[in-house]
Amino acid sequence: MDYGTLLISLLLYLGITVLLSVLAYRHTKTKKDYLLAGGETHPFLMALSYGSTFVSTSAIIGFGGSAAMFGMSLLWLTFCTIFVGVFVAFVIYGKRTLLVGKELGASTFPEFIALRYKSEFIKKFCALVIIAGMPLYAAAVMIGSGRFLEQLLHIDYNLAIIIFGVITAAYVITGGIKGVLYNDAFQATIMFLGMIILFAVTYSKLGGITPAHQALTDMASLVPQSMVDKGHLGWTAMPALGSEYWWVVVSTLVMGVGIGVLAQPQLVVRFLTVKGPREINRAVVVGGVFILVMTGVAFTVGALSNAYFYQTLGKISIAAVMDATTGKPNIDSIIPLFVSSAMPSWFGYLFMLTLLSAAMSTLSGQFHVIGTSLCNDLYKNSTLSSNRFSILVALVASIYLALKLPGSIIAVATAIFFGVCAATFLPAYTAALFWPRATKSGVIASMIAGLASSILLMAFIHAKEATALGLSNILFGKTTLVGMPWVYIDPIVISLPLSAVTLVTVSLLTEKVSAVSLVEKPSITK
Repeated sequence: MDYGTLLISLLLYLGITVLLSVLAYRHTKTKKDYLLAGGETHPFLMALSYGSTFVSTSAIIGFGGSAAMFGMSLLWLTFCTIFVGVFVAFVIYGKRTLLVGKELGASTFPEFIALRYKSEFIKKFCALVIIAGMPLYAAAVMIGSGRFLEQLLHIDYNLAIIIFGVITAAYVITGGIKGVLYNDAFQATIMFLGMIILFAVTYSKLGGITPAHQALTDMASLVPQSMVDKGHLGWTAMPALGSEYWWVVVSTLVMGVGIGVLAQPQLVVRFLTVKGPREINRAVVVGGVFILVMTGVAFTVGALSNAYFYQTLGKISIAAVMDATTGKPNIDSIIPLFVSSAMPSWFGYLFMLTLLSAAMSTLSGQFHVIGTSLCNDLYKNSTLSSNRFSILVALVASIYLALKLPGSIIAVATAIFFGVCAATFLPAYTAALFWPRATKSGVIASMIAGLASSILLMAFIHAKEATALGLSNILFGKTTLVGMPWVYIDPIVISLPLSAVTLVTVSLLTEKVSAVSLVEKPSITK
């Protein structure tokens, strides 16, 4: 290991981060600056910030590892994130969010929903869901970075988590959303370059695009029988329709994240940082290309890692990361092991910066949203000092979870949070933008139904969470209360429709909220 090159790379990276943080601090004078960057963000900057916040080490390490297990079928998630997460999110949701948000004078996601329905309860409820749930997602991001630093630098995993979290929180605390946006743009540039190089070198190692894909296709006979029994048909094929793995890929990984992105508070607030709808339109192409490269490369390389490890070690990817203590594979270690084994040493340093950038950009948005939800929405004590203290609280909670969560958790934890956000927030958020007939009672009932059904399904039905929680086993003497296929169908498949139906039904039976003028007749056009 060339420690000189490593030290120079880290110092240069941290130096630019500090410089951008100082610049953001000097331009952050008011609450609006801290929460919304003054509402004057350039569309290119907003798109990069949105993309780098969306794509984190969860996508690169966690979902890359999942792709090593499930194969190229995860590319459906790439399609979903581009179509739903960028086109639908920007063109359909983003512009209306900006128009309604400016008319309402909203600065945060909970405030946006609460002002639309004139309900303090809604604001506090949304804030509590964010404060309680988002540290799980933040912890998943930290775990991805910690595992890579542990693999590459051979440093203690716990120490890597703590150092990484403290550095990220530092620039969010000082510069608010401007610190987040400035650093996001810098980090997105590194991420884009790193993933392009990873894509090219991976195919070069495997002899080119056609030989690499043919080699992976020919490995179908190497799928362990235990995986075949669950529907695995090879790394270039979808799992068998209706099988356990099919439901995991389609309902948890693709739908959970692909649809859940629309209701992510840290992403929704990005739309409120630009001047008008025209700027959001201009951001679509940048956001789409960025997401395509980030997720497409991660999922492709994850699947192809099987071919590389088989050619070099005689093992498929999950066998290469088998934990000797537990006897189970830790799929969160597949991408770090692939990079440290297959890539030249200089790329290891670049990819380290890529992962640091991916994680820091996502964590900064998460810390900012948790902090503002705690300070601005829950306790109504929104000063610069109180916002900064709230971010410290978010940091401590996230680090604690990152140190306590088990292995192979990154993709699952991310999908859980995205799914809960979709079931709890998406119907209410959609109605706030497009359905004036929605009522406060309907929205409250919808959010409670979405959250409660998600929690109950995870505790008693969905096998992955029910097994880990053990509550069903304690109360009823069995891991789950039902059998196939329900134990593998992600809660979002049930909880999101239930939440939407509840909103419509209760709204039609209760009195309509006096509509904000913008919702009926948009008055901001620029």
